Amino acid sequence: MGRRSLLFALTTCLYGLCYPLGAEAAPFPVPALPPPDRPLKVFHLGHSLVGPVMPHMLGQLAPDGHGWNSQLGSGTALKQHWEPDEAILDFDLVNHPPVWRDAKEAIGSGDYDAVVLTEMVELRDAVKYFGSAKYLRRWAALARDGAPHTRIYLYETWHHLDDPDGWQARIDADLERLWLGKVLGSDSRRNPKRPVYLIPAGQVMGAVAQAIEAGQIEGVADISDLFAKTPEGKQDTIHINDLGSYVVALTHYAVLYHKSPVGLPHRLSRPDGGAATAFSRPAAQKVQEIVWQVVRALPRTGLVEAGQG
Repeated sequence: MGRRSLLFALTTCLYGLCYPLGAEAAPFPVPALPPPDRPLKVFHLGHSLVGPVMPHMLGQLAPDGHGWNSQLGSGTALKQHWEPDEAILDFDLVNHPPVWRDAKEAIGSGDYDAVVLTEMVELRDAVKYFGSAKYLRRWAALARDGAPHTRIYLYETWHHLDDPDGWQARIDADLERLWLGKVLGSDSRRNPKRPVYLIPAGQVMGAVAQAIEAGQIEGVADISDLFAKTPEGKQDTIHINDLGSYVVALTHYAVLYHKSPVGLPHRLSRPDGGAATAFSRPAAQKVQEIVWQVVRALPRTGLVEAGQG
């Protein structure tokens, strides 16, 4: 068996399910990070797969004193956030003080313990037409120059549920080839001692989907139950609802704080103060356990040295 075949043959198993994580068997070994010793101040750069709900949920899960700012758009590429002449769709609708802060000023300020970068999807188009690797390097360099302590992350997302290549198949195949290889590859080679780490939300969502299919998430029948509905009541194939936002917020928490999310609250509020739709307590615990399993299995999260588990 060749090296690549061996990597894809490796799996991690959870609740009787096995799914491939060997694809992340680190083309670029990364140093582990020490756990943070205080609440973090985080800057989120991205688009609607960040949204207002997920960071708000993360703030409720995190230790008292956690804070965040963001700059978002709709379907926005890292290039569009960087270039002043590029339009950012829905900028005025989704960016309001005090949460909004100008991205270049914020990330270059050194004020943040962690910067989370989010690339547009379709990721193939982002790589081919929007210079993902180049603009990832530029944003990461800005954060590195801002402060020696700032940790930099790439938020791995997902594609449409009706992707012609298969939603789960894209999650399984894209991690090594696109997210780590194409988007992060050149920056990883240039900055081996201070790399960009990974928040593997796509991998977590894929693992949760498999658990749902196996009947292990109480009250949830299909992965689409974690996705929103359009104003017309149709299935939104890319944007997550409160349940999906909770899964992604747990993933951010586990990676940023190096702590198991098992036992965290499962009933949270939305930014408007209303109660968010919640998993049942048993379902939330299963999801929390899945998050921790996936996060610990991937060295690129920074929780363990590459090659160790």
